[in-house]
Amino acid sequence: MTNEIIVALVSGAVTLAGVLIANRTAQAVTDTKLEALTREVREHNNFARRVPVIEEQLKVVNHRIGDLEREANV
Repeated sequence: MTNEIIVALVSGAVTLAGVLIANRTAQAVTDTKLEALTREVREHNNFARRVPVIEEQLKVVNHRIGDLEREANV
């Protein structure tokens, strides 16, 4: 009877250790993926802030090109 209890306790301890190790590994993978996604979001946000500036600059450039084309045709 005591052997069965000892075997059950050892089995439970080994199972617990396995679960803890697996959870730690899964958490490390999740943390790595979260860091990568955070980096991508920051890059996207930076790009999203710059696009309106670029669009405004393109409007100015197009306007200047139009002025130059009209002057060349005169």
